[in-house]
Order: sequence, then structure tokens, then C-alpha cells
Amino acid sequence: MPSRRSPHDPGPSPASLRRRPAQVVTLGFLAAIAVGTGLLLLPVSTTGERASLVEAFFTATSAACVTGLVVVDTETFWSPFGQAVILVLIQIGGFGVMTVASLLGLLLSRRLGLSTRMVAAQATHTVGLGDVRRVMLGALRFTVVAELVLAVVLTVRLVVGYGESLGHAAWSGLFHSLSAFNNAGFSIYGDSLMRFVSDPWVCLPICLAVIIGGIGFPVLLELWRLSRSRRGDGRRSALRDPSRWSIHTRLTLGATAVLLAVGTAFFLVVEWANPQTFGPLSVPGKVLAAFTQSVMPRTAGFNSIDTSELNHGTWFFTDMLMFIGGGSAGTAGGVKVGTFAVLAFIIWSELRGDPDVTVFDRRLARATQRQALTVALVGVAAVVVSTLAITLTVSPTVLPLDRVLFEVISAFTTTGLSTGITAELAGWHQVLLAVLMFLGRLGPITLGTGLALRQRQKLYRRPESAVIIG
Repeated sequence: MPSRRSPHDPGPSPASLRRRPAQVVTLGFLAAIAVGTGLLLLPVSTTGERASLVEAFFTATSAACVTGLVVVDTETFWSPFGQAVILVLIQIGGFGVMTVASLLGLLLSRRLGLSTRMVAAQATHTVGLGDVRRVMLGALRFTVVAELVLAVVLTVRLVVGYGESLGHAAWSGLFHSLSAFNNAGFSIYGDSLMRFVSDPWVCLPICLAVIIGGIGFPVLLELWRLSRSRRGDGRRSALRDPSRWSIHTRLTLGATAVLLAVGTAFFLVVEWANPQTFGPLSVPGKVLAAFTQSVMPRTAGFNSIDTSELNHGTWFFTDMLMFIGGGSAGTAGGVKVGTFAVLAFIIWSELRGDPDVTVFDRRLARATQRQALTVALVGVAAVVVSTLAITLTVSPTVLPLDRVLFEVISAFTTTGLSTGITAELAGWHQVLLAVLMFLGRLGPITLGTGLALRQRQKLYRRPESAVIIG
């Protein structure tokens, strides 16, 4: 007979609550990477000679962390079995991150009082603790439907437009569908999407899957609920009333739209006359390539033009887009658009001299501000230290700083875009990038959750002081 908890038992401590999810998530991903590495080391996984330990480990980490960086050509080096292993790791990594991040959000709500939870649920339309099963099943159903629809669209296009056999087209459609929705960026074509640079029937569906997968399941769930509810007048869907959206959804969608528009305009203007990228394309082709190139730094990793031929300024702009990344609790990486938006509002409020940071007529909690600053600065530190470690051990004529920085940011933000130097790096450099992919995939989730769970009240406050800034 199960024992009853004593009314005087305080239950699990905050420290144990922080450790358990972090341990489960970390061990789960490490196990997936270990199993994937072992499978990729098998002779049946390659078309020729067996993969080395570093090649198998790097590829398994990149797939499980839905990054897309590669040290060998996925199309020619890995056999169909090896590609299937990569695909399974992508699905496990993408779905695992999405559900784990959502469920960790539910864990946070256990730290709130009943009245606070009721207010938060009404204001944000979030799920409750009793919805854990429904969250997981909802995420699974949405993932399967979205991936199957995209796979069918790509399969039909490859058969009708490119004359591929049904079997190869179906495999390619499924592979790229899962890779796109999970923001992985793996492709079984050696040139990624470059052969489809002017084909909207391939690029646009893949871009749409990348955007949807990168927005985050909490936002998608909220939009779905709003689409099925009505306003008070009963005539208009609540989805069409932005005032009914939560602050998180408005920030995520708003920042995503702005970044996509700004990114498309930037790539179009800067690369318009570049003979190695947009130059040879027609005007519609340039617009499509610019939009695709703006979407992919959300951590998808596909490229429809040669990334190594971009202008150096375009590389740096792409660095910034990759560092920002996509939405929270989704398959995208980076510090997340929500973090970026919060930092932007903090700066704006400080420049205006406002006593509080206000977002859509709501005062932003100071704890949220500190968490955003911490996540962003930890990300900057990881990028700076790793870039420094690589540049100090190689000649700048062999690996220029801008290429190394691009590669490091791509790994930490689990983007997968590359200027083509990944395979040229030394073995320990590749291991460092693999560690960055792992930290970048799980770090923001566990760090953000840990910071939220560390919140506690003190019965006293220290005397206030000031430091000269600037």
C-alpha cells in the first residue's frame, strides 16, 4: 500500500526539481548520441570505408541536436541505412526538444500559487499540469501531420518536375520534410537546396516547415485554441483578435515577422549583383533566394545559394540572425526571438527613462529581464571562448576569423549553415563544435528553466548602491 506523504513534508526541494529535468534531458540526449554513433560506425552505414569515430560522433551529435553541420557528404558517404539512422536521430532530437521544453514549462507552473496560476492561465492561455498527456499527444499529432503533408508535396514535385523515380522521390521528400520541420538542415543532396534555388514548389514549402517548426509548440497550441474559440460577439474567431493573444505569442510572431522581412531585404540588396550568388538569377529568383536565405538562419541549415561565396558583411549579418534563432519550446536554436525581443524592450525603456519595462501594456517582471540578459550573455561567452580557442591554434591564412566565427555560431545555435570549413577543421576542433551543438541545443532550455526555478523570496534587501555605467 503506497505511503502517504506527511502534511509536514515539504516535498521535493527546488534544487531537486532543477536537477531532475536537467539530468533526464541531458542523459536522454547523450544516450541517443551514443547509440547513433555506434550505429553509424557499422560497415552497413557507409557506402565505402567505415566512418571514423570522430565522423560518426560528429554526425550523430549534429543529427540529434538538429543542427545540420557535416564533416562528410551525406549523399555519397552514408548508405541508405546510415541516412535512416540520421533521420531517426533528427526526429528524436526535434520532437524531444519540443516536448521537453513544453513540459518543463508545466514544471515551472508548479512553483506558482493557485491564484497566480489562475491569473497566468487566463492571461497567457497556457496549459495546466493536468494537460501533460494532451501536450505530448498534441505535439506528436501536429508533428506527424505537418511532416507527412510536406513529404507528399515534395515527393510530387520531384516526380513531376524533375523526373525522379517514385521511390527516390518519396525518400527524398520524407528526409527533407523531417529535416525541415525539425530545423535540422540535413540534405541528401550534396548541394543542399542549390539545385532548387528558383523553384518555389520546393523552397517555399520547406521554408514554411522551418518557420512553423521554429515558432514553438506553445505558440502553435495557443493559435489552434484561439482558432476554435469565438469572441464575445460570437461572430469573429478569437485568432483574428491579437488582443487575445498572450504576450509570448505576440513577441514571438512579431519578432519573427520583423526578422524575416529585414533579412529578406538585406540579402536582396547586398547580394543582388554578386555574380557568385544572386547575380545570375532572375528577379523572382532573387526574391525567392533572399527569402529562403532569411528563413534558414532561424537554425534550419539548408542553403539555396553557395554560403561560402556570400559577401563578408552578409556572413556577419547571418551570424546575428543565427544567434537570435527561433521561438522557445520549438525545434529552433539560438538564444530565441523572445529573449531578443525582451532585450530590445529593455533597451527602449532605458533610453526613454521609463521606471518599468512595458510590453504591450504589461509590465515585464524583473526576473524575466534578468533571465534574458543571462541567457544572452552566456551565449556570447560560449561563442567568444570557442572562437578564441580555434583561432589561437590555426593560422588566419588557413582559417580566417570570420569563417571560424560563422562556424562556431552555427554550431552553438544549432543552425547548420557553413562556409565550407567544417571538414577542414582538426579533429579536436570538430569535437569542440560537437560539444557546442550539445550545449546550444540543451543549454538555453535547462538554463532558462533553472533560472526560473531558482526564484525565491527573501525577507530582506541589501542597501542600494550604484555603479558608474558608460
